[in-house]
Amino acid sequence: MTVNLLELQNLRHLIGAHETAEKKLNFYAEQCSDPQVRQMFQQSAQSASQTRQKLMSFLS
Repeated sequence: MTVNLLELQNLRHLIGAHETAEKKLNFYAEQCSDPQVRQMFQQSAQSASQTRQKLMSFLS
C-alpha cells in the first residue's frame, strides 16, 4: 500500500497524538490512589499504544 503526502502527514499527526495520549494517561495512572481509576487509565494508555502501533504499520 502506498500513501500519498497528505495521508503521510495525517498518519504522523495521528501517531503523535496517540503517543501523547499514552504518555499522559500513564502519568495520570501513576498519580491515582484509587485502583479502579488507575486501571482505567492504564487500559486507556494501552489502547492508545495499540492504536499507535497499528497506525505505524501503515508506514511500512
